[in-house]
Amino acid sequence: MTLTLRNDYGCTEAVIAENCGFDKFYKIADVLVDQLRVRFTNKIDDSDTSYWDFIFKGQKLTLHYNIYDGVSIFPRNCREAEKKDNDAVMELAKALTQVR
Repeated sequence: MTLTLRNDYGCTEAVIAENCGFDKFYKIADVLVDQLRVRFTNKIDDSDTSYWDFIFKGQKLTLHYNIYDGVSIFPRNCREAEKKDNDAVMELAKALTQVR
């Protein structure tokens, strides 16, 4: 998986795949569930965007998909993210790059 880190919104956002379809989003969600034992706590889906919330190592994060931006992960409370939230994004992003 490719990985780009951004801080455009005041938090760390790990962009996992750009210019992709929903199929890539679902594959990443499957990896989170099957290999990293994540459980989604809330799912909001629209025709071109999805926000799926989950907890990773005690931090509330969001798996996001948009047809224009691709797939990313960021802290659920992005603008008020604390260091531990951003650290969890970084750790999860690193783990995802090591998954086959």
